[in-house]
Amino acid sequence: MHTEQRVRPATGPTRFRTADLDVARAQVTETFAEHEMTVADGRDLDFRLELAPAGLLTLGRLGYGADVRIAGPPMRYCYHVNLPISGENTVEQNGVKRTSMAGRSGIAMLPNSPLTMWWTPEGDQHAIKLPKELLETHAAKLAGRPAGECIRFALEFDLTGPQGRALQATTRFLSTELNRPGGLATMPAARHEMESALMTQLLVTIPSQLTPELHGRPTHTRTSRIREVVEYVDAHPDAELTTADLAARAGIGARALQIGFQELVGMTPREYVRGVRLDQVRIELNAGARPITAVAAKWGFFHPGKFAQQYRARFGLLPSDTSRRVDTPSA
Repeated sequence: MHTEQRVRPATGPTRFRTADLDVARAQVTETFAEHEMTVADGRDLDFRLELAPAGLLTLGRLGYGADVRIAGPPMRYCYHVNLPISGENTVEQNGVKRTSMAGRSGIAMLPNSPLTMWWTPEGDQHAIKLPKELLETHAAKLAGRPAGECIRFALEFDLTGPQGRALQATTRFLSTELNRPGGLATMPAARHEMESALMTQLLVTIPSQLTPELHGRPTHTRTSRIREVVEYVDAHPDAELTTADLAARAGIGARALQIGFQELVGMTPREYVRGVRLDQVRIELNAGARPITAVAAKWGFFHPGKFAQQYRARFGLLPSDTSRRVDTPSA
């Protein structure tokens, strides 16, 4: 029998474990949503939760270690997505019942209807709670629609294709970095960009009424609008430059923005922003700014190995090479 354990650092992840049904229910209610929970056949519970430090989204990894049934009223103010890591999870909402399995499919739950869930003992999942207004505003920017429209996600969605695999990889990376000392949780600007990227991937991966706008090719691309966005990125490399924000600035959908950037500059908006910010890193390193990791983090490059690869791909040398050239006077 496991005793209750809770680790809640002031600025770090929450790690929680208990065998007490009422304590587990209270913790999940506080973290995600109100619900009732029962354990099948009187089996012992082994509830585990690792919760990333608070940000725009709530991201946790949890499991129950038993056959558990969960019933909840409408969540009202949030969407909820489960990505199985092991085992399976069955959910029923709006008269539809689906079972998701690790690596095969995920589950997307809507705010305005009650739901029932069944977890298996081996079930372990990433759970993502997305504030309703935040996600709908982000979706409106991407799709070029007015804000405030409810997103009618399909209950189950595929994780075996390229988009599903990318979504899983981003979720794993974000969870790891948020829970790592000195990781994304300490870099608000970088964290916000990653959370925005995760929302974009969710919207592109999960079928909904927005799918045609997010996947379809627009009939035309406004080149002048794309050029204005490119000029804005060049002039404001430290601004909020997510794909959704740039699409909103251009007054077009995310898909049109992607195609417009490919046609005008030969790369995606994210790749272009990355290049402009790498240029800023190089300028600062050439001016003597140190340490390299602090300069990189300032411009949103928080993974040293990946940053070094991207820097070398753009400039043909490593950041440390740039620093050495500046620090070593010529003979």
